[in-house]
Amino acid sequence: MAKNSHQSGAHLTLAPGADVAAGTGHQFGAALFGVALVAVASGAAGTFSTEGVWELPKTSALAIAVGDLLYWDAANKVVNKTSSGQLQVGVAVSAAANPSATVLVKLG
Repeated sequence: MAKNSHQSGAHLTLAPGADVAAGTGHQFGAALFGVALVAVASGAAGTFSTEGVWELPKTSALAIAVGDLLYWDAANKVVNKTSSGQLQVGVAVSAAANPSATVLVKLG
């Protein structure tokens, strides 16, 4: 059996560059996104989920359909459908009206 495995990847222990509240998304570098399972202080190690379905904040004035690709707006801490300059974090698994505050997102 292989002995070089560290984690399954569903949950990663990471140290964010800013405080992150439990249940809040955070982008690490250019290509990694996770949702904090507990509150994590800036620079401290904490557990982030990189899989599953999460209810995340969205740009309020935006309609989202099931199957839409969603991107993380790191400045505003919301998902939207703007691909330019933003990290794709998942796909919508629920519809969300304009206006509304959240949407269900399958990470990955």
